[in-house]
Amino acid sequence: MSAVAARAAAFARPRTESPIPAGPVPERAAGHPLSLGPDARARLGGAVRTLLDLAGLDGAPDAVRLAVLVLASRTPSETGVVKIHTSELGRWLGLSASYTASEVVPGLRGSGVVSVDTEKGEYREDIGLKCKVLPLWAAQDVVGHPLNLAKKEYATLQRLMEAVMAPGWKHKDGRVTPAGLIGTRTGRGAATDRLALLMLVLEARETGRVRQCGGTVDTKRGRAAATVARLLGCSASAGERVLERLEDRELVLRVRLKTGSGLANRSRLMVPAVAAAHGRTVADDVQEDRAEALEPEFSDPDVAAGPSEAPSLATEPQVSGVPVTDEADVAEPDVAAALHTDHPHLVTPVVPPQLSYGFSGEGRGAEGRRPERACAGEEQAADGESAIAGSGSPVAEGGPLRGEKPKESPVDEQGGQRAAGAVASGQAKAVGWDKAQQQRRVGLPARPALQVALGPVAGLWVQLSGWQQDQVQAAAEAEIKRLEGLLEHQGGGPRLLADRLTDRLKETGGEALVDRPFPWLTRRGLVQRQACTDRRCDDGIRLDTGADCEMCGNVVHIRRARRAKTAAEIDKELPGLSDGERRRVLEERLREHATAEAADLVRRREQAAVERARRDAARAAARERAERERQAAEAAWLTRGMLPCEDCGLPESASLCPQCTSRRRTEELARNTEALIREAVELAVAARADLTDPDAVRAMIEQCEPDTRTLLAAACERACGQDANPDVLAHTASQVARRIRDERREAALRRLARSEDAEAEAQRAYQTEQGRRWYRRHPHGADAVAAATKAADAARGRVAGYLLAMRLKQLREQTAAPTETAAAAPWTDRLPELAERPLACEAAGAVIA
Repeated sequence: MSAVAARAAAFARPRTESPIPAGPVPERAAGHPLSLGPDARARLGGAVRTLLDLAGLDGAPDAVRLAVLVLASRTPSETGVVKIHTSELGRWLGLSASYTASEVVPGLRGSGVVSVDTEKGEYREDIGLKCKVLPLWAAQDVVGHPLNLAKKEYATLQRLMEAVMAPGWKHKDGRVTPAGLIGTRTGRGAATDRLALLMLVLEARETGRVRQCGGTVDTKRGRAAATVARLLGCSASAGERVLERLEDRELVLRVRLKTGSGLANRSRLMVPAVAAAHGRTVADDVQEDRAEALEPEFSDPDVAAGPSEAPSLATEPQVSGVPVTDEADVAEPDVAAALHTDHPHLVTPVVPPQLSYGFSGEGRGAEGRRPERACAGEEQAADGESAIAGSGSPVAEGGPLRGEKPKESPVDEQGGQRAAGAVASGQAKAVGWDKAQQQRRVGLPARPALQVALGPVAGLWVQLSGWQQDQVQAAAEAEIKRLEGLLEHQGGGPRLLADRLTDRLKETGGEALVDRPFPWLTRRGLVQRQACTDRRCDDGIRLDTGADCEMCGNVVHIRRARRAKTAAEIDKELPGLSDGERRRVLEERLREHATAEAADLVRRREQAAVERARRDAARAAARERAERERQAAEAAWLTRGMLPCEDCGLPESASLCPQCTSRRRTEELARNTEALIREAVELAVAARADLTDPDAVRAMIEQCEPDTRTLLAAACERACGQDANPDVLAHTASQVARRIRDERREAALRRLARSEDAEAEAQRAYQTEQGRRWYRRHPHGADAVAAATKAADAARGRVAGYLLAMRLKQLREQTAAPTETAAAAPWTDRLPELAERPLACEAAGAVIA
């Protein structure tokens, strides 16, 4: 199982070997996005195909077609408008933001399928998109229409898209949402691969098998490539390239089965993630297919087909609905190749079949000869003395003659004979060994992660005892947990462990050369071998990236440089040495250098331990200090709570009781209201009065202030009523006074903006903006006039603000009350006061005494 299938299997209900409980039991795990039932798969598949078959998408790139599906899956059922950034849409398509803005968005507009409203960025590019899939929204409430989706169907489609191609997110709280099955595929052809995988998932059944297309296909490509090509609407060669890319990522599999005679049978196109989501594995489906392919049909030999009779051709409905003849020379190029080519099986059955396959020559040894006559084997003795009886099939050994009814199953009889033979052999076995052998599990553990991790060593697993299997399972779980801690995205630990076991088997030479499975698994297969100090290194390979370890490369480079430098020093210091003597001296010096490095490493580790202890002590001291500060703050808070009120003396009021707090707040609001009234009066007078005439200014202030207070009182009475609470009335008065002040400021600015100075400055800004170099050719064009008008308005506003500030300053200088300077007291009045003060020497003597 691939890593992608393992991530999908993590959500599925594991299949166990416990007895089936009474009552109906669901066959797939509820809630997984890929575990769609037949109805949901048909409903969503029909909607997706209807959208892709729209006339506006004929000849459109796959990126545009996939963008329509992404927008359709994110469409809210209430409004139908999808709000999304261009960069986010590009991440869903596996494309860059610039390509999405320059190619995909114009393609959506040109198709007529999606209406797009955009927000422009700094360089007038499309950054914010408001999209609406018009056919999807038009089909709402149309009974029977394929695009008339319910709210839960929208949610199911969105979850399916996220499971297939979500780009992955990192949340603010530190949580990480992993990418979908093909979410990490970006760049050229990414949209095509994502669209192909989505169509294959919608076509896959619960077993993960995709029904292939019917009819005659290109013999150079194969039926699986033709199926992908028809789903995408492209050529067979393009479909084959897409299928190969998906196979490289282990997202799909082309499983080739073999018949009992070794000939290639029909291939299967599988999506392992769908099978894992339904609690199945690809191996389960392959076992069933092989059982069907290998199952013999015992028929009467008299009516068997002769050499000149062609067997009946099997048919199977495909994607297109047209029955296809399963002829190897037409549909399968691999079968049309030379029959002696041995294609390795993707999955090996754990228990080899024991029944005869029913082919000519099978069960009669390696000669493959035809029997002399039908009753040739019936004339021999049943005790196996004859050579012919001894070379018969396993089913015939000890079995009845033709026409007799067997009392027991031949397989049961063989099992009993094997058990009896084992007892009669006289080999004594320990009781614990027998118990361990009885507890041994033939299949891998039910957890999908362990099935992925231990898949390469399934043959060694069946050789372990029950206790050994428990130990290996615990070690594998611990190693997977450790590997997950080294990776940035969760879910890749089982795949890494499976790759490690595969590499270890290649080093050993295969499972056949492992004579002791348990020590090999626990001491070699499951153990990480660090070639350097990097925790992510395993045999010189980085676990998180799969590339060569840079640290190992640095170590090798340093060692080679050290060896070359030492060799040069020896040649310079001891010329004329023989090769053997030179090699001995070189090895000694390298050994001394290695010893020094080891000592330095020990010293640095000790220093690091001391530094770590120091940091731990500092952190502990900081925690203690924080605890003391917290306790001190709590004590201060409790002490403050016991203080009486500063105004009324009420005990235990934390320096201020609620009544005095309310009174102080009301007084503060009243002072704020008075300040706002003064500002409103000043703004009205500064905008209208002649500031050069003090009498006119004073008269206008005396007239404007009562009017402002009357307006404030009337507004507060309308808002609060006559018998309002004083606190509420004070708060309302402050808000109304602030609104009056703001309105008068705006009115003053508008009045001053119409002044001569403001108009002159606006005219100069208009001409300056109109004369810029990019507007010189068309100074009276629409863009030039708009920019000049905007600059003139800004200049007019700036001048109005400046004039208002200057007039307010002048007004406050005129209305400010003159400060009276107190006259200095004569020395005759100040001398008695100074005489009463003690001298500096007298004060010092008093302190000493």
